Amino acid sequence: MQFSRMEKLGFGVLVTAWVVWGTNKIGDTLVHANEPEKMGFEVAVADDGAATAAAPKEAEKPVMELLASADPKRGAKVFKKCTACHSAEPGAKHKIGPNLWGIVGHDQGKMDGFSYSDAVGGLGGKWTLAELDKFLHSPKEYAPGTKMTFRGITKNADLAALLVCLQTLK
Repeated sequence: MQFSRMEKLGFGVLVTAWVVWGTNKIGDTLVHANEPEKMGFEVAVADDGAATAAAPKEAEKPVMELLASADPKRGAKVFKKCTACHSAEPGAKHKIGPNLWGIVGHDQGKMDGFSYSDAVGGLGGKWTLAELDKFLHSPKEYAPGTKMTFRGITKNADLAALLVCLQTLK
């Protein structure tokens, strides 16, 4: 008996469908899924939810108050973010940003061999801890037009640790 290609194809599809159907039935027989009585899960919410949501967060201490207890080792960990654009060794070449060795107490916007943006270059004054605190908290607010793309450090404890770390770079 000779079968045409279409008959062979049809028979193959039929056998495949029977195998899939049979495997499904055998699987359903061997494995029983326990359906939950209720779909989803319940989230427990406190009765005084409105009062809890309205409670203010405890305010962070200002960075300048945290300097005395800040850990320079923690600051070194925070500084790792800075190493993408800055070097911090004596005599090291500038990267995208200036070398930060000796930055605390240095003139703002003036570093041999580095071209600052007009925003930072025109600041004048010195990089004191207070000025670095303001700048590193939000560079774009401190010096609008700065080339520094870093958004800033929002956690005061991290910023205080970084400032203590920068102070050791001398």
